[in-house]
Amino acid sequence: QVRLVESGGGLVQAGGSLRLSCAASGSIYGINNMRWYRQTPGKQRELVAAVTYGGTTDYADSVKGRFTISRDNAKNTVFLQMNSLKPEDTADYYCNALVVTGANIWGQGTQVTVSP
Repeated sequence: QVRLVESGGGLVQAGGSLRLSCAASGSIYGINNMRWYRQTPGKQRELVAAVTYGGTTDYADSVKGRFTISRDNAKNTVFLQMNSLKPEDTADYYCNALVVTGANIWGQGTQVTVSP
């Protein structure tokens, strides 16, 4: 069973930076896409950024130029570097991994709060 554990959330002032990490553990035979989503109360979970095994990235328009997703395949870890944070970036951030077996795995989430 694959498990994802996020870390790095917290409270930061607008304009600041945070780096989220998500480490996969368990019976990992390979991970294809890894993604970061975020969710605020009463809203649907939205895709923030994605990275393929080969390193191709994609971003939501709202974070382009501010967030950078990267991964370390050897360590089965994905990162989200968040710069120039805005209050509207406040949300619970979730890591997601599509395993080669087809399983779609979610982390437990980490909270990010950006104060004005």
